Amino acid sequence: MSLFEKIVKKEEKIAVVGLGYVGMPIAVAFAKKVSVIGFDLNKNKIDLYKSGVDPTNEVGDQEIKKTTVEFTSNETRLQEAKFHIVAVPTPINSDKTPDLSPVEGASRIVGRNLIKGSIVVFESTVYPGVTEDICVPILEEESGLKCGIDFKIGYSPERINPGDKIHRLENIIKIVSGMDEKSLEEISKVYELVIEVGVHRAGSIKVAEAAKVVENSQRDINIAFMNELAMVFDRMDIDTNEVVEAMNTKWNALKFTPGLVGGHCIGVDPYYFVYEAEKLGYHSQIVLSGRKINDSMGKFVGDAIIKKLILANKVVRHSKIVILGLTFKENTPDTRNSKVVDIINSLRDYGIEPIVVDPEANADEAKREYGVDLVEINEVNEADCLVLAVAHDIFKQLSWEEIDNLYGNFDNKEKILIDVKSIFNRSDIEEQGYEYWRL
Repeated sequence: MSLFEKIVKKEEKIAVVGLGYVGMPIAVAFAKKVSVIGFDLNKNKIDLYKSGVDPTNEVGDQEIKKTTVEFTSNETRLQEAKFHIVAVPTPINSDKTPDLSPVEGASRIVGRNLIKGSIVVFESTVYPGVTEDICVPILEEESGLKCGIDFKIGYSPERINPGDKIHRLENIIKIVSGMDEKSLEEISKVYELVIEVGVHRAGSIKVAEAAKVVENSQRDINIAFMNELAMVFDRMDIDTNEVVEAMNTKWNALKFTPGLVGGHCIGVDPYYFVYEAEKLGYHSQIVLSGRKINDSMGKFVGDAIIKKLILANKVVRHSKIVILGLTFKENTPDTRNSKVVDIINSLRDYGIEPIVVDPEANADEAKREYGVDLVEINEVNEADCLVLAVAHDIFKQLSWEEIDNLYGNFDNKEKILIDVKSIFNRSDIEEQGYEYWRL
């Protein structure tokens, strides 16, 4: 009987290592079909899950309350499973090089608890070669087992889009790969239990690893192109959104828009590609240039704010600036690699400490990671400038009266509105008489 068949009959378990924005939804999805152990080093996170709280908002508290996932921070529980999915983050260091410590640490934990006949599948984003050249030796060293003989490995890059309730785990095609035909077949069958639209069987583990970093690098480059246009059009006094709207009337327009590019994927993955390319003697030109452009957008927005303050005859250092949104994207509590922080730091360079409002973000995390004290929107008043940085639904639903109440008691022409996400209609803003700028 194959491992897949034993899993289906609940004679063997699946273990998910790392229960964040990626691992937790995977664990919950599999638990609807088979027996699942959910492991994370963070005991506080495990306690939240056990109490029925979903801090990621990816599946919701109700789903967490009724799931059969066996949440644990005890690594020895992994010995009960034979199919391991590693879904830990792979960030970058301050010098933009890959930080593989989370995936190396997870490999050590799995290795210490690995038993014969197991399959280990990595989902963490890495550059080609990491799974076989870095993770396998750690698994072998910690377990005393031999890869290919005592256990098998595979790679299946995560494609979950945090905060997206349309493109979900179940309806996004899953790339899967294995070290050989047998492991590929087993891994594919296991994932097909929860992936309704099916899987794509990659030719090798390295192909699957490359596909992940490339798909995000492609998006990064396209957004960088739009951001460069936005910076040029700003000098030309041309509305970028009007240009994009006109351009998109053509059937083959790609429909990308300018914006802040942060988060744990698009803002990070290209550096993994660049790192490995440079190790092989190739200096990336397009990918790295795109990253530099996108990494500069926070400062560009910050400078635009200062310019508008000056034009409105404001005393820059005494101006009250309120930023709406801190997370890296709308309708998610995820603040990892948020580029809104770059706007905040740019303003700090001018001696301004902006007020930041974000009901979606975790206040403790904002303070710990960025030194930002979040405030409630009902505490905001007397603002000189509002910066809509993240298009949370709660911000988009604000009425004009609610927006106007956030400002000080002065003429509308002195009220500055910076629309980073371009959610407002320009004619509506002009009708209100605000000083308006959008990316």
